[in-house]
Amino acid sequence: MDILMNILLALHIIGVASLLGGMLVQMKKMKTGETTILPAIMHGAWTMLATGLIMVGIVEMKWGPGADFHIWLAIKVVILLAIVAIALMNRKKTKLAGWVLPVLMALTVLNIFVAVFRPQGS
Repeated sequence: MDILMNILLALHIIGVASLLGGMLVQMKKMKTGETTILPAIMHGAWTMLATGLIMVGIVEMKWGPGADFHIWLAIKVVILLAIVAIALMNRKKTKLAGWVLPVLMALTVLNIFVAVFRPQGS
């Protein structure tokens, strides 16, 4: 089970890299307003969601964590669902509104911080 969790965690981190990388490569385009939702952004968001939910299922089966874990998890899921929703709503647009990528980046970084600074024992 530990090997599976490590594989899922690695895939989850790859999803974060894809999501952030898809946004960071467009930093210069943000000035001209020619940004789009790249496939890397969508793939990264879906990978994070899928691997995260599978990891939660494994954690629930193996350790049965307490309420702190569920609060932390709810925060992460809400942030990730916001990322997926914004990306889905804007994926077919040829030019994004100026707020889309900065908000997606901020939510992604916030999700990373929530993961890193989760309560002890979660």
